[in-house]
Amino acid sequence: MLDSLKHRANALFPGIAIAGLVAISAQFLNEHYGAPAMLMAILLGMPLNFLSDEQRTSEGIAFAARTLLRIGVALLGVRISIEMVEALGLPFLLLVILGVLATIAFSLMIGNLFGKDRLFAFLSGGAVAICGASAAMAIGSILPKRKHAERDLAFTVITVTVLSTLAMIVYPILTSNLGLSLDATSVFLGGTIHDVAQVVGAGFSVSEETGDLSTLVKLIRVTLLAPIVLVAALILRGSAEPGSARPPLMPAFVVAFLVLAAFNSFGLVPDTAKDLAGQVSRWALLAAIAAVGMKTSLPKLLEVGGPAIWMVVTQTVFLALFVLAGIWMIG
Repeated sequence: MLDSLKHRANALFPGIAIAGLVAISAQFLNEHYGAPAMLMAILLGMPLNFLSDEQRTSEGIAFAARTLLRIGVALLGVRISIEMVEALGLPFLLLVILGVLATIAFSLMIGNLFGKDRLFAFLSGGAVAICGASAAMAIGSILPKRKHAERDLAFTVITVTVLSTLAMIVYPILTSNLGLSLDATSVFLGGTIHDVAQVVGAGFSVSEETGDLSTLVKLIRVTLLAPIVLVAALILRGSAEPGSARPPLMPAFVVAFLVLAAFNSFGLVPDTAKDLAGQVSRWALLAAIAAVGMKTSLPKLLEVGGPAIWMVVTQTVFLALFVLAGIWMIG
């Protein structure tokens, strides 16, 4: 058994090591030049597409693209607690939840208008509605195996990250021009911007209080990732064709996410462990998205086409208008 594990480790190491190096490079660009780390990871990985077909590295890259991303998503659970939900208040909590569900439903309805199937609509809509690249990777991991799966995932990650970065710049200006209160501004920023890092950037660019509250709102959206992925896995399992491979009844990474969130809610996760889990989660997701980039061919990515870009833009605009309308109704 020891020899088998050693052989497995030797087979995985080269691909994982390259994904890790790309992740380190992306983090360097983020820290020194302010470039979005997730976006940089996938863009730096794409020119290395040939390595996904190289015998020595293909197995490790595939492992990083699938297993590491599940580890990263599962560890996000340590950032969630029931106190976060209670602190927001019921009206705004319902608005955030409805915004996520309405955006996913809207995405499924408009998919055909842009020439895309329901699986792509769910993938992109979930990424827009919940937490950008992390949600895209979690949802992509439970979708049935199909042609162009990696291409669609890479396209979604790149598009939502670019739009999230633009929103980080534009949305604080928009909320200022609209004269929104501190709470309303926080709910809008946390309830509409796709990625956590961009929510933090947008919120703290307004004020420290806005940064704290908008991050809280965003993490509540992240909380919805587990139940939505679970329900989707059950639906996809039930609709799978006879004889075909079905998604797991309860994905292990969803179970881990929920267990860690429960532990954190009861105060069973020490701060040191929480910080460590957060760092491991970030690096696992960065390495995973780098591996997704390495499995993506740029010419094939361009085959997704302009309509898909406009579809994600439409989803983004819908979520922003929905949350703004809800804030206006709540007052």
